Amino acid sequence: MKTVGIIGGSGFIGSHTTKRFLEEGFKVKVSATDISKTEKYSHLKELQNSENLEVLPLKVENKNQLEEFIQNCDIVVHGGTPFQLDVQDPKTELFDPTIKGTENFLEVINITPGIEKVVFIASVASYNTNFPLLPEGKDTNDTIDENDKPFMSEESHPYAQAKFIANQTVEKFIKEHPNTDFEITSVSPVAVMGKSLSQREDSTSSGLQFLFKNKIAPNPFVQMLFDTDTEFAIVDVKDVADGIYYSSTKKGLHGKNYLLSSESWKVSDITKMLNGEKPKGNAKTIYKNEKAKKELGIDFNPAEIPLKEFGN
Repeated sequence: MKTVGIIGGSGFIGSHTTKRFLEEGFKVKVSATDISKTEKYSHLKELQNSENLEVLPLKVENKNQLEEFIQNCDIVVHGGTPFQLDVQDPKTELFDPTIKGTENFLEVINITPGIEKVVFIASVASYNTNFPLLPEGKDTNDTIDENDKPFMSEESHPYAQAKFIANQTVEKFIKEHPNTDFEITSVSPVAVMGKSLSQREDSTSSGLQFLFKNKIAPNPFVQMLFDTDTEFAIVDVKDVADGIYYSSTKKGLHGKNYLLSSESWKVSDITKMLNGEKPKGNAKTIYKNEKAKKELGIDFNPAEIPLKEFGN
């Protein structure tokens, strides 16, 4: 039985990823920043094969905890960076845990024997920090894929900037360490939608779906999305879990980063689908997924599927 360590394995994407690995017969380690808050990970105990699940304390800034967590892991998935839109102190809330955490992780991984594969759950921000808006130089008739030059603006949200810099840190490490004993692969999902496996109320992805479903704008950013009827690129959380699983278990993917995306819809149509109604417009393809389809073998669900599952 192989062991996978999933940093952030009790979050929205992480829970579906944990479920996938448990179903495939892996022993799974999941991190918890505060192990006393059992409500954050208790839902994982209800999953199939949960007897093969272990929850360990970990803050990614803590190298000693990192070393302990990844001991005896064959695969390590790093999805433990904070995803939050309301930020008081970008440095302490986003930049330090995302960027410094990535640097620490790479340093520890590089000196830990036995690891075969490392997978980073990156973000569409690796390619465009303006998301869901288009990068400069692109219009609504253009598409974006892995071959485009990544776009980063210092006016973008701090979360997007932090994820962009973290991805650059990973790419720099790969170039500077050409002879590692393990492969590194990244996946970069667009807006991840679908039903959460937990009852946690701190999921940004679930929160955004709730706002769209009920036409609530708690801040100027979300109001802007409604006012401009922004086209939003969507991917099913189950497809993201599949992408992480396939990236972890397929060989020959070292140094690659895959966009995980299904369809783009206007916010007004996303609202309709979340409420079980038929959309007025049509799906567009802005973020292309051919590379992930071909090399990872993902058959992406149409956006309607995760949106309906959340709405029910």
